[in-house]
Amino acid sequence: MRIGIEAQRIFRKKKHGMDMVALELIRALGELHTTHEFFIFVNETEDIACLKPAPNFQIIPLKPAPYPIWEQWHLPRAAKKYKLDLLHCTSNTAPVFLSVPLVLTLHDIIYLEKINLNQGTAYQKFGNIYRKLNVPMIVNKARPILTVSNFENKRITEHFGFDSQRVITAYNGAGSHFKRITDEQALKQAKEKYNLPNQFIFFLGNTDPKKNVVGVLKALSILRKANKLPCPLLMLDINRDYLNNLANEIGDPDILKYIHFTGYVPNTELPAIYSQATLFLYPSLRESFGIPLVEAMKCGVPIITSNTSSMPEIVADAALICDPFSAQSIADAVVKLWENAELQSDLVAKGFERAKHFSWENNARLTLSLYEKKN
Repeated sequence: MRIGIEAQRIFRKKKHGMDMVALELIRALGELHTTHEFFIFVNETEDIACLKPAPNFQIIPLKPAPYPIWEQWHLPRAAKKYKLDLLHCTSNTAPVFLSVPLVLTLHDIIYLEKINLNQGTAYQKFGNIYRKLNVPMIVNKARPILTVSNFENKRITEHFGFDSQRVITAYNGAGSHFKRITDEQALKQAKEKYNLPNQFIFFLGNTDPKKNVVGVLKALSILRKANKLPCPLLMLDINRDYLNNLANEIGDPDILKYIHFTGYVPNTELPAIYSQATLFLYPSLRESFGIPLVEAMKCGVPIITSNTSSMPEIVADAALICDPFSAQSIADAVVKLWENAELQSDLVAKGFERAKHFSWENNARLTLSLYEKKN
């Protein structure tokens, strides 16, 4: 078979969730040593060295263009040019007019739910609008649709009125480099490079409202005012002006003094940060999967996460659960876990076991079987 994979953004330097999913899927498919021919269609090639493709994989840079133009104009023409047997679009959207069968990874349908599309950055707003217009036009053309959790499977099936066989759950994983780092030199290098505090609570968030930065800042403020904030909160690459505005909105502009910023951290360097965190805080309002949860479990850090959407499904009993809509609940969870070393150890042990359920190899094998079924 001649299989095309849309992987538009996997080579941009600052990669995020769906970029990493596509990249890890391609790596895992290459390790299965199939005889199929794969054509990987990309836009940017800034970080092309991050992927060493197998011999039967070709990387095809298409003419650089904004996302919708690249996807709606250049991609379908490439599918026809390379005489594909199918095209797998990996990031929710796909060409409306496509001459080959479509396999679609629909990570979530958050943008089709009753949310405020005027929240977030201009880029996030545009992305939500584009997905809101595109997804209803292409889901009926996709056979099959893959999604990343049973929770999201149910949401998609109910929203579009699909039968139970139409949407397939293919759990995400975490890269093989995510593991507990014990090498003292590696830990020291990360600590010096990012000026890490001796103890810190690790929070992976961004300006997307679902990441609940507001709730986290409110929880920090509650803890600070009660003299119960045990250590700094560590944040990665997040806009300072955005945080300043939020801190002013919650009435505690001084709260930013208790946050340590690292700037952007490449995915390959994250395990050394996870491994030095005392707690991992992930109280999102809505997730379709939550890859950082698996990363944290594999790195042996105790987790606080939400009682909503996919998160209880992913962590099972390997995390302390809170109500993300209640800053007090988040604050209480931090205190409870921080003060209970036995609970921390228990969650870490359970996390190592739970993480074994999620791998890119499993994802790739399921995905490949669906490609071959299409034939």
